[in-house]
Amino acid sequence: MSDGHRNTLNAAIKDAMKAGDKARLSTLRLMTAAIKDKDINSRTDGHDSALTPDPGISELFAKMVKQRQDSVTAYEQGNRPELAQAERDEITVIQSFMPKQMSDDEAKAAVAAIIAAVGATSVKDMGKVMAELKAKFAGQMDMGKAGGIVKALLG
Repeated sequence: MSDGHRNTLNAAIKDAMKAGDKARLSTLRLMTAAIKDKDINSRTDGHDSALTPDPGISELFAKMVKQRQDSVTAYEQGNRPELAQAERDEITVIQSFMPKQMSDDEAKAAVAAIIAAVGATSVKDMGKVMAELKAKFAGQMDMGKAGGIVKALLG
């Protein structure tokens, strides 16, 4: 975990403890644990910490948000609004540590720029485009939506 993220998360944990905000504290501790797990896994995979650059952490946080969004959907279908709200609260905490999300228009412009930059001409080039999008915009755009935009622009 980069020192900037470690310091920011540790400060947020201390603030949440002082404020007695148990829900926020719980989410912050989950985030810290997820980053430590990823650090450990990247070391055992033969890499030095893959999370020294920011994108790795942003991508991890984006996965955590996606998991919670899936849970919100399941809880709403199961008529458990209180559990859905708890997940939404966690999403808010996690997103406060992520780069600002791109609007749909910004995402379309970014995808178009990457398509031009890599010289993509058909859906066969989608892999190249997606790899570049992940490298440059991890955590700033929903990669599922980005895939749809890429298909629409290349199709």
